[in-house]
Amino acid sequence: MDNLGLLSGSQSVKLTFRLPYYTEWGQRVVVCGSEPMLGCWSVKKGLLLSPVHEGDELIWYGALSVPNDFSCHYYYCVVDDENNVLRSEMGNKRKLLLPEGVNGGEMVQLHDLWQTSGDAIPFRSAFKDVIFRKNWNLNTERPLGVQNKVDKGDGVLVHFKICCPNVEEETSVYLIGSTSQLGQWKAKDGLKLSYMGDSIWQADVLMPISDFPIKYRYCKYSNTGNISVETCQNRELYLDSSKVPPRHIILSDGMLREMPWRGAGVAIPMFSVRSENDLGVGEFLDLKLLVDWAVESGFHLVQLLPINDTSVHGMWWDSYPYSSLSVFALHPLYLRVQSLSQNLPEDLKREIQEAKEQLDQKDVDYEATMATKLSIAKKVFAQEKDLILSSNSFQQFFSENEEWLKPYAAFCLLRDFFETSDHSQWGRFSQYSSEKLVKLFSKDSLHYDVICFHYYIQFHLHLQLSEAAEYARKKGVILKGDLPIGVDKNSVDTWVYPNLFRMNTSTGAPPDYFDKNGQNWGFPTYNWEEMSKDNYAWWRTRLTQMAKYFTAYRIDHILGFFRIWELPEHAMTGLIGKFRPSIPLSQEELEKDGIWDFDRLSRPYILQEFLQEKFGASWTFIAATFLNELQKGRYEFKEDYDTEKKIASKLKTLAAMSMLFESEDKIRRDLFDLLKNIVLIRDPEDARKFYPRFNLEDTSSFQDLDEHSKNVLKKLYYDYYFYRQENLWRQNAMKTLPVLLNSSDMLACGEDLGLIPACVHPVMQELGLIGLRIQRMPNESELEFGIPSRYSYMTVCAPSCHDCSTLRAWWEEDEDRRRRFFKSVVGSDAVPPSKCTSDIANFIIRQHVEAPSMWAIFPLQDLLALKGEYMTRPATEETINDPTNPKHYWRYRAHVTLESLTKDAELKSSIKGLIRASGRSYPSETGEKGASVVCGTTKQLNGGLRKENAVLSVR
Repeated sequence: MDNLGLLSGSQSVKLTFRLPYYTEWGQRVVVCGSEPMLGCWSVKKGLLLSPVHEGDELIWYGALSVPNDFSCHYYYCVVDDENNVLRSEMGNKRKLLLPEGVNGGEMVQLHDLWQTSGDAIPFRSAFKDVIFRKNWNLNTERPLGVQNKVDKGDGVLVHFKICCPNVEEETSVYLIGSTSQLGQWKAKDGLKLSYMGDSIWQADVLMPISDFPIKYRYCKYSNTGNISVETCQNRELYLDSSKVPPRHIILSDGMLREMPWRGAGVAIPMFSVRSENDLGVGEFLDLKLLVDWAVESGFHLVQLLPINDTSVHGMWWDSYPYSSLSVFALHPLYLRVQSLSQNLPEDLKREIQEAKEQLDQKDVDYEATMATKLSIAKKVFAQEKDLILSSNSFQQFFSENEEWLKPYAAFCLLRDFFETSDHSQWGRFSQYSSEKLVKLFSKDSLHYDVICFHYYIQFHLHLQLSEAAEYARKKGVILKGDLPIGVDKNSVDTWVYPNLFRMNTSTGAPPDYFDKNGQNWGFPTYNWEEMSKDNYAWWRTRLTQMAKYFTAYRIDHILGFFRIWELPEHAMTGLIGKFRPSIPLSQEELEKDGIWDFDRLSRPYILQEFLQEKFGASWTFIAATFLNELQKGRYEFKEDYDTEKKIASKLKTLAAMSMLFESEDKIRRDLFDLLKNIVLIRDPEDARKFYPRFNLEDTSSFQDLDEHSKNVLKKLYYDYYFYRQENLWRQNAMKTLPVLLNSSDMLACGEDLGLIPACVHPVMQELGLIGLRIQRMPNESELEFGIPSRYSYMTVCAPSCHDCSTLRAWWEEDEDRRRRFFKSVVGSDAVPPSKCTSDIANFIIRQHVEAPSMWAIFPLQDLLALKGEYMTRPATEETINDPTNPKHYWRYRAHVTLESLTKDAELKSSIKGLIRASGRSYPSETGEKGASVVCGTTKQLNGGLRKENAVLSVR
């Protein structure tokens, strides 16, 4: 690395970088910036710093000679011996302007702190535009203090700079410290900082050299005399006594250190919301009512499940919100048809009212609701299409979304025309080509109105969701979306971008995720190598689109960005899979350890005794139909039936002919078990590479091996699943996740449940990703129940989620578990009640709001358990998803309307009381001055420091 552009002569200024930062052996720190002498953003040409031990700290120094009008942007990064970037600072790039009046030959020293992922969190839109939004005019000011020049012998001009994104109205940031210039620890006499924009506060002060070292802290000081001082040890500023002191120090002190902000939220799928105006399902405009209730209950966040169009099958299977037809299009299910026009004819108003009454059922009737809404929307479209399609607002929407909107509309047309979403069945349209579709988009086309109808629906969905999203922002409520890990194999995205997906494989949940058999989600896996060629443009566009409506999002199954559980396309269950990427076992590696019979280990191990045990007297029929005898007493599957899909297809035929002696499901499970009775999975792309089958010790194939082979394979199994891949998976995540996070300024949370590789949490911490903690699914293997008081700050905690039973249902499921929970968590030896009472719900919810987690987010069903009158519905009916059932019908609707909840002052008061008592922040309501103060009292902040006459002693 070269120090380029060094100057000589009296006009140059010596610029010194100083960064305290611990590194590991072999790691180095580099300054990379916008100017040639800092590499023009090339790390390999940046300024290499040198380490110096100063007391207990490791300080990295570097120097440049620059002109006195020098300015640049820069950041720090850590590299290895080969100059590969290991990690970089998070947050915005630093901006450097030399002080006015600095003279040639003088030294300017930059005292920086490494910007962590936590430092970047307040600048995500969830905080910047919602929680810490400014509803008063905070104007930038001229810096206070001395002029930006230093006369000979006067001392050192220190430029203090601090980031503080959360400053209440009529409050300023002050600097207090050990010197007279800093008020000698008295806030009223301290140094007031000026606001410079972008949450930066700064001030200049001339410090006599004799005053060093300086001890100081920052504080917030309001016009009413309220003070909150940093919750930290005193900061200290030293001069290096062995050198000539600098004439200027630019001191970037990072973030003002205060009690971490904590908030609470409510989670409910969009389809589960019930209002007095909806047509059988929650609608985007209902979010305004939900936001009002959230604010009045003390919540800063509303979390939804995915809201993209899933209309793949044209039936209730499409209720599954994680199987997107398009990752860009919104779901027509959530359209409010009454709001399509202000001039609805009376007969249409009557039709809407009748539909409203018919669809107002206990659960969502997905098919009837979709059919009704589309039918009504088509009638309104026929009436107003010319007016809407020619409007400026539609033209702007079309212009901004044309790239995905036109393929989506064409896909919907072709899906309905061919009566299938399987685009391989679309003849000449099976391969996407914009040239082939030109005629469909022509105004002369017979199908033009159908195409425009899909434009029209998406336009109104955009308007309605945008209205709700803007309403939430103004009310101080974060709208949190959900980013599914997969797309449907028959989707617009796989049609338009086939090279981005591996269509011969599918995504499954790792078998440990929900049950021992795993779950085949059936999504095509991503071709990450292909995606990287344009720097993951599809992902970046997807996140940009999402950020139009949401200020936070949940990354579904974040482990998929480290590694995905990949299955062959012909699999129907999730057990016989492998991680992608992963390092397979080579044939040479296995042979070295004395493993030789690869056919025996990688093909189904089927003995006659197994057949007799599973199928009884009918085993000969099964053998004759599905198997060939390989040798006496040992069988193999016929080629026509050597996959799960082939077996399932044959069984359907036999069932239709009434030739099965037991239930089709039972025989299918038993045959699948035989098919999966293997120890090693041979790589289909390289026959000399193998993957250990998940839970291989459970197979009779493994049990029949000799002891040496068992021991070798067990050792290789544990290495493959728990150690071998860690560095590879970390590298994979660090390629993809930063691109996602930098594609928008939304706050990102990652769903990190299941078998968590050791590399996951360090990467999430480094990138500022917030994890998920569900009490009944603890990350600690030695615990049965998570302990909320021990959760880390960078987490979302919850008693349940959409992928498990509700708090009430979980309580009723298992008496023994209920007793263990009551003893270990509640701390009682008494017999717990068989039902989840309001007191129990209150106890568990209070545990979570009091947790250190940044967010405590509660499913609406769990909150309703706080009041007896809302627990009349059977608890099992409130579960949103049954993960063990891949064909689960997602149709839960709340049994109480938002209007009723808004009127329930008692429930709102109970919830808000829990939040207040926990010290979590809550939104301001009308007449509630200061309700959004983050950190509470001075006593809470400063461990008992007293406020007397607006003077605070912190010696």
